[in-house]
Amino acid sequence: MKCLLLVVVGFCLTSIAVADGPADNRPDSVRPIPPLGEALEDAQSRQLNDGCQAVRRIWSEMLNRAEQKTRTGNKWQQAQHQQAYQMLSRLTPEILVFPRAVELALEFDQFYKPQDFDAAVTLLDEAQRRIEVAAVTPSWSRVVGIGDGETQRLIIGGYQSKIDQSYQPYALVVPAGYAHGDSRPRRLDIWFHGRGETLSEVGFLSKGRTSAGQYTPDDTFVLHPYGRYANAFKFAGEVDVLEALDHVSNQLPVDDHRISVRGFSMGGAACWQFATHYADRFFAANPGAGFSETPEFLKSFQGEDLTSTPDYQRTLWRLYDCPHWARNLIHCPTVAYSGEIDRQKQAADVMEQALTQHDIDLVHIIGPQTAHKIHEDSKLEIERRMNALAAAVRPDVPRTIDLTTQTLRYNRMHWVSVHGLVNHWETARVQARLDADAAPSRLVVETSNVTHLRLDFAPGQWPASFPERPVVEIDGNEIQGPPIRSDRSWTAELIRDNGRWELGSIDDSELRKRPGMQGPIDDAFMDSFLFVLPSASGDDGDVDAWAASEAEHAQLHWRKHFRGDIQSVSDRELTKQQIESHNLILFGDPRSNSVIARLADSLPVRWGEDSIQLGGRSFSRRGHAVAMVYPNPLNPDRYIVINSGFTFREYDYLNNARQTPKLPDWAIIDITDGATMRDPGKVQAAGFFNERWMP
Repeated sequence: MKCLLLVVVGFCLTSIAVADGPADNRPDSVRPIPPLGEALEDAQSRQLNDGCQAVRRIWSEMLNRAEQKTRTGNKWQQAQHQQAYQMLSRLTPEILVFPRAVELALEFDQFYKPQDFDAAVTLLDEAQRRIEVAAVTPSWSRVVGIGDGETQRLIIGGYQSKIDQSYQPYALVVPAGYAHGDSRPRRLDIWFHGRGETLSEVGFLSKGRTSAGQYTPDDTFVLHPYGRYANAFKFAGEVDVLEALDHVSNQLPVDDHRISVRGFSMGGAACWQFATHYADRFFAANPGAGFSETPEFLKSFQGEDLTSTPDYQRTLWRLYDCPHWARNLIHCPTVAYSGEIDRQKQAADVMEQALTQHDIDLVHIIGPQTAHKIHEDSKLEIERRMNALAAAVRPDVPRTIDLTTQTLRYNRMHWVSVHGLVNHWETARVQARLDADAAPSRLVVETSNVTHLRLDFAPGQWPASFPERPVVEIDGNEIQGPPIRSDRSWTAELIRDNGRWELGSIDDSELRKRPGMQGPIDDAFMDSFLFVLPSASGDDGDVDAWAASEAEHAQLHWRKHFRGDIQSVSDRELTKQQIESHNLILFGDPRSNSVIARLADSLPVRWGEDSIQLGGRSFSRRGHAVAMVYPNPLNPDRYIVINSGFTFREYDYLNNARQTPKLPDWAIIDITDGATMRDPGKVQAAGFFNERWMP
C-alpha cells in the first residue's frame, strides 16, 4: 500500500456530521430522520405556499398557451409551434424542481434555521426568473444561466426521474472558459456529498448556488447529485446519480471517457460503491473516508452487535459490500484518502486488504494527524494524481476484461456482459482476452458461476482484422464465432448447457433471473413503479389492517426518505398501459386485491382456504402475510412486489451502512404483534428464488 503522509500546514476543511455511534443502537428509541425543524410563522408558510402555487400556475399557463398554438396556422407554422412547445416542455424540471423543494420542506418541517426560509424564497424567485427567460429564449443554457464563459458558474436545477416522475435536484459547477454553444468535450467529476440529516432539497439547492465544493479542476464540469437524501447514494439514490449524469450529459459536451467519481464521508462510501460496481464508466475514483462494507464498519464505528443477523441479510450485504467487488478496480484507477486519526480510515484499510488478494497495491493518501477532514496538502497530492490520470485517458477499446459480480444487477464490463448465473449471491467472474494478432483473431474467455454470456463490440469498436470470423475459446471449448459486420461491430451470445458452451441466442422471454429481473424485493424500487392498493376486504381483519398500514408506511417513507412522488391506483382501476410501464407494488392478498387474485395461479405461492404455502412450508393464513418479488406474469419484463415497500426501516436510517436489503426474494411474516421500526413483523421464513424463479 502506498501511504503518502503529508506535512501538516494550512486549513482543514470541516465535514458534514455523521451518525451518532452507539447511541443509535437502540431500536426502542429511534430518533426521527429527517429531524423536525423550527415551525414557521403562519405568514411565512402562506407566503411560501402562495409562491409555489404561483410558479406552478404561471408555468402551466405558459405551456397551455404554447400547446394551443400548435393547432393554429398552416402546417409549417404548426411544426414551428410544436418545436417551441417541446422546447418549453423540456424545461419543466428545471423550473418546477424549485417549488417541489419548498413544498417538501413545508411538508416535513425542514426549516432548521432562519436562513432556510430566506433560501426558500430565493429559490422561488429563481423559478420566476427562469420562466421569464424561457418566455423569450427557451434554451436550457440561457434558462439555467450558463453565462458568457469568462468566469466559473454555479448552476442548480432538476431533472424528471424515471422511477416516480418526480423532479429531482442537482448542482453543477461550470468551469471558466465554457460558454453557450461551446462543443469541445470536457472532463466531468461526480462529487458525492457527505451525510447531512438536515440536508433538504432547499438546503442542497441553496448550497449549490454558493459553494463549488471541495474540488474544481480546471476545464472540468463538476456534478453534485442530491442522491435522494441520506441513503449513501444507494437504491434510488444510485439511480439518481446515473439519471443526473445523463441529464447533464445531454445538455453539455461531456467527454464520456473522462468521467470520474469522488466523495468524502458518506460520499466516500458512494465512491467506493460506484467505482467497484460501474468500473468501466469512470477514468478514476477518489474515495475519502466513508465505509466500504457493512459488518466490520458497524462493529468498529457503530459498536453494533450483529451476531443475530439472519443469514439471508448477511447474503444481501454482498449487494453493496465493496470488498466482494474489489477486483473490478483493475478497470478503474483509484486514489483513496483518509485522515490519519479518522475512525473512518477503516474503509480504505478494508479495501486495501481486499485488493492485496488481487495483487493490487492501493494508493492511499493520508492526512497526518487529521480527523474526519480532507487535509489541504493532501488535496494537492490528490489533484496531481487525478489530473495525471485524466491526461492519460485513451479511448481505445480494452483488449483484456476482468469482471466480478454477485448479481445480474451489475453485469457489464466494457464489451463483456453476463446474462445468467449458476447461483446468485455467489461470486461470478469472467476474464476475457482478445488476441488480435492471431489469424483469425481469438477471444480467450474463462468463466466461473456463469451460464449466459454476451461479447459485444459496438459499431467501429472491433480492433482487429477485417473481414474475419473470430474464434472464441471459452472454458476449454473452442467455438467459431460469427463474422465481423460491415460497420466493424461484432456480437456473440454464448450459452452453457450441461457444462459445455455453445453459440446461441439469449432468450429473455424464458422465466429465469436476468439483468434487471433478478431481485431482491428492493430492486423493484430502482425503476418505474406503481402502488396498487386493495379495494376489498379479506376474511382476516388483522391481515387487512396490517396490509393497509404497510401500504401507508411504504408510501410515506418513499416520500420521506427517498424524496419521491407517490404513484398509486386502486386494484380495480389498474390499466393495461400501467401494467406495461411499471413494476406493480401490490398490497393485500387474493381476497382483498383483485390483481393478486388475477395472478395467483401463476405465482409460486399458494393461498388456500386456511393456509399459505411457499418454499415447501405451510403457514396458517390467519395472522400471516406474504412479502415477495416476482416477474409479473402479465408482463415478464416488470416485477410485481407483494406487501412490501423498500425493506429497510426507520432504525436503519440512523447509519448509512445499515441501509441494506432486509428481506430477500420472499418471506412469510407473522403480523400478530404488528410492525416495528426494524421489521414489518416477525419473519417466519424467508429465502431466495433460484435462477428459474422457483423457491
